[in-house]
Parts: sequence; structure tokens; C-alpha cells
Amino acid sequence: MDAKRWQDWTNLVLGLWLFVSPWVLGFTDMAMPAWNAYLMGVAIMLFAALAIYSLKAREEWMNMVFGFWLMLSPWVLGFTAQNMPALNAVITGALVMALATWAMAQDLGFAKWWHDHHHPSA
Repeated sequence: MDAKRWQDWTNLVLGLWLFVSPWVLGFTDMAMPAWNAYLMGVAIMLFAALAIYSLKAREEWMNMVFGFWLMLSPWVLGFTAQNMPALNAVITGALVMALATWAMAQDLGFAKWWHDHHHPSA
């Protein structure tokens, strides 16, 4: 396994956690947070799996977006009063976003692109 890819494997596990968390944490009866967890869990797993086998950083961008959404979702979807699902979404989202950002920052193709587009010419 490539050294940078441990973040993608961890995001795959976090996506799986998110998908099963309504059952494990007991909020399957709360429709909005449960469906948010199911859908985002599947999406994170899908893009983490693609990132494991891809040489590009675009899958990391998607997981950064999904992580950001998860962090905002308790407020946007109105389930901040439901502590366990809200905390689960925010913490999992922060971890997914941080790991995707870390993996993307270690991608050599992305680093070259960033350097070429964000550093003044000599």
C-alpha cells in the first residue's frame, strides 16, 4: 500500500462507520440524520475506494466536500438538538475532510499543479 493512501483507507472505514452509525448509536428512527448518515456514508466509501485506486486528487476533493457538508448538516437539516447524530456528523465530517485534505496535499501531481499555479515565476 502506498504510504499516502492510508488516509483513503481510513476514510473508507469512516464512511462505513457513518453508514452503520444510525443502528449502532440508535438513531434509525430520526429520519433526517439517519438518511444523511446513510447517503453520506455510501458517498464517502465510494470516493474513498476510487481514491485508493486513482492517481489523481479529484476524489479527495469530493470527500473534502462531503466532510464539509457533514459538519454543516446538523444546522442545515435542523437536527442540532439531537446530540448524538449531530455530534457524529460533525466529528466524522471533520475527520473525513482532514484526511482527504492530507491525502491530497501529499499527491505529487496536485503538489506540482499547486506549485505551477500559485508561485510567481522567477
